[in-house]
Amino acid sequence: MKSFVLHLHDISQYQRVPDAVSFVGTDAGGSFGVLAGHERMMTALAWGLARYRTADGAWHYLVLPGGLLYCVQGEVFLATRRFYQDDDAERIMGQYESQLRAEEEGLRALKQQIQALEREMLKRLWRMESAEAAP
Repeated sequence: MKSFVLHLHDISQYQRVPDAVSFVGTDAGGSFGVLAGHERMMTALAWGLARYRTADGAWHYLVLPGGLLYCVQGEVFLATRRFYQDDDAERIMGQYESQLRAEEEGLRALKQQIQALEREMLKRLWRMESAEAAP
């Protein structure tokens, strides 16, 4: 069976899988698969579970908060903010899904705080400009 090199990137780790034979993920169009020799493509992965199989027949599972998948010249690149990997689908979904959801909620809260800070800064700048413009 033909294989391809799978590159897994996130903010803190890189893993090179030299003997991947298939990758299954989900994007906005639904589930899809990639085999060796796949034509050049790029897609945005959806939040959730992806998996790949190596030449020894073993499946490896990834939980990720979305990402970008790029296939080119016999290699597949997956870039995401964070991924967790395990060989047991049940375990990975139970163990890491809650961690990713907590991270997502933390990021959402941080974005809301930044937006509130930006609004407050704009209000103060507007007040300063108004005070300077007044005679």
